[in-house]
Amino acid sequence: MSSTIPRFNHVALTVAPGELDEPGRRALLDFYGEVFGWTGMPGMDRDRELLVLRCHSNEQFVYIHGADDPMRCGPSEHVGMSVTTPAELDALYERARAYGERDPQVELTDRAMDDYKAVKLHHFYVRYRLPVSFEVQCFEWAEGLSDQSLPDA
Repeated sequence: MSSTIPRFNHVALTVAPGELDEPGRRALLDFYGEVFGWTGMPGMDRDRELLVLRCHSNEQFVYIHGADDPMRCGPSEHVGMSVTTPAELDALYERARAYGERDPQVELTDRAMDDYKAVKLHHFYVRYRLPVSFEVQCFEWAEGLSDQSLPDA
């Protein structure tokens, strides 16, 4: 048995084929590129069928496939991402907010912080033209704790 710990590497979702026409793919690439720095995966782009957003690595991506019966999500379904510092979270939030000033399709929650004692979770949600939103988080650990700590019950 391998000692390698599995890690998440992609999210796959479906949208209506019309969302992946040339203007739709361009809009997705523009928003997710400007806000998160994602790019299109070369050779994985087909009109009304497929768009793969490369998330800073060939092994981290969002796979978007056109389907006649596309994915439907409620307001609580989302994909979580984390950044290292509150300043990084603020920068992403500001890019999403600024984009939203130009495009009313951007859905953005206010930046918030939940205090769980062991960790303060700074976060916001953003959604643009996809069935799921992305929650961006920053973990501010209490003194003596880290991402490897198990807090007391």
